[in-house]
Amino acid sequence: MSTNVEESRKPGLIQRVLIGRNPLRTLLRVVIWIVIIVVIRTYVLLPIRVEGVSMLPTYKEDGINFVNCLAYVAKPPQRGDVVAIRYAGRSVMLCKRIVALPGEQIAFHKGHIEINGETLDEPYVKKPCNWEHAPERLGPNEYYVVGDNRSMDFDQHMQGIADRSKIVGRILL
Repeated sequence: MSTNVEESRKPGLIQRVLIGRNPLRTLLRVVIWIVIIVVIRTYVLLPIRVEGVSMLPTYKEDGINFVNCLAYVAKPPQRGDVVAIRYAGRSVMLCKRIVALPGEQIAFHKGHIEINGETLDEPYVKKPCNWEHAPERLGPNEYYVVGDNRSMDFDQHMQGIADRSKIVGRILL
């Protein structure tokens, strides 16, 4: 007789699949997963949409990428890293490549970047340009960033010095 009572108390198959044997434990697991996902989404992996053509062909327009916000906790940004830079407010960011590091001198001559007088090898730049820009020395917390698509005129391209505090993280994809 007690086996009939125990069988009637057992949850059905649908309840076991959706809720589990212990609804309180399942609710606790769901809450923990939601907290973990929100923390990761807010502080670790920030999704961004690439708008514009400045990073073509490396990153396609209207593509979704993720920013690793913890990439530069232990080490500083490096030349060649594609980073997200806070431009305006919390949600407007630029996606650019770091080409010069703090303390370096950067110049554009005949479309090529020169770092401390040496031409920088940039295999990711597919279209040649004719940019000219006088040498400029970066400060201790400044990085020079520029897009990979150099087919536009220098004045029409959004590039320049980015302070370290504006760099949010490295683009993952």
